[in-house]
Amino acid sequence: MSEKEYNFEKAEPSAVVPPASGKTRITIRIDTDILTWFRNQVHEAGGGNYQTLMNTALRDYIQHEDGLLEHTLRRVIREELQSHTE
Repeated sequence: MSEKEYNFEKAEPSAVVPPASGKTRITIRIDTDILTWFRNQVHEAGGGNYQTLMNTALRDYIQHEDGLLEHTLRRVIREELQSHTE
């Protein structure tokens, strides 16, 4: 039985499984206690994916922050408009 030979000189590294559409594969350093908390939440819920939970938490934060910014901008504009009519 002969062994096949493979030439990897021109090989390029890539993910074994390409990320789903709309997803980007990255390397990120997360504090251990934060990662543990998210994993525990998934475990206590009976299953799921901690990465999905982290995405949801980040998305909620962004939406909350965007809402605060919009609220602040509206307040400032109202105050400015009011000060010009007085």
